[in-house]
Amino acid sequence: MRILIVTDAWHPQVNGVVRTLTAMRDELRRMGDDVQMLTPEGFRSLPCPTYPEIPLALVGPRAVARVVEQFLPCAIHIATEGPLGLAARRFCLRRGLPFTTAVHTRFPEYVEARFRIPAAWLYPLLRRFHRHSSVVMAPTPTVVRHVNDHGFQNVKLWGRGVDTDDFKPGQPARIPGKRPILLCVGRVAIEKNIEAFLDLDLDGTKVVVGDGPMLDELKRRYPDVVFVGAKHGEELVTYYNAADVFVFPSRTDTFGLVML
Repeated sequence: MRILIVTDAWHPQVNGVVRTLTAMRDELRRMGDDVQMLTPEGFRSLPCPTYPEIPLALVGPRAVARVVEQFLPCAIHIATEGPLGLAARRFCLRRGLPFTTAVHTRFPEYVEARFRIPAAWLYPLLRRFHRHSSVVMAPTPTVVRHVNDHGFQNVKLWGRGVDTDDFKPGQPARIPGKRPILLCVGRVAIEKNIEAFLDLDLDGTKVVVGDGPMLDELKRRYPDVVFVGAKHGEELVTYYNAADVFVFPSRTDTFGLVML
C-alpha cells in the first residue's frame, strides 16, 4: 500500500508529533507498505512567530499535486493543521480524494498560552479543518471525548506504544545533587508549564531534559535546577532510570509521550 503522510512538524524538530510520525512511518515500512513523507524539507519557509525552531513551509495545492501525481498514493493522511496540512486539504477537496487527519495537541489551548487568543475562538476553525476528514484520529479516550464535545465528527481512537527494548530498567545517568531526583522531560517552552514544577518547594534535585525557546531564560532564573538539554536513545533512557519521581506539568498536551 502506498501511503502519503503530510506533516508540518518534522526533523530536526524534537517533539511528540515528530516522534509519533517517525515511528509510524518506520513500522509501516517494516510491514511492507510504501510510505512517503511530505514535510517542510525542500520548501521555502518562514520561522514560526515566537518559535523560530519551527519552519512554516510556503506551499500551495500545486506542490501537493506534484507529489501526489508522482507517488499515486492509496491513502493520504494529513497529520497537522499548518501550511502543508492546509494545502493538502485544499488539494484533496478539489480532487475529491478521501483523507484522514489527526489531533496531536490541544492546538487552541497552545495558541492561547502563546498569543493570548481565547481557545474558544479557534475551535470553530479547527473543526472546519477536520470536517471533511474520513477519520479524525485522537490519541486517548479523553481526547476523543474532548473533541467530540467541541463538535468534531467521526473521531476514532489512535493509541500509542513504547519500545520496551529500549525503555527498561538499566544503567542510571550520573546526576549531581541530593535525592530524590525529580525528572521533567519535554520541550522547554511556555505551553509545557515547566515553571509550575520549578517553583515548587521540594526536597531533592530537579532535572529538566529537553531543549526549546525558554531554556536560556529558565537556566538564568533557576540556577539550582539541572538542565541537561535534549537527550535521545540510550542516553535518554539513563535519565529515566536515574529518577525517583517523574513530573509532567503540561496542561495542553493530549498524550505526553515522555510520560508513557
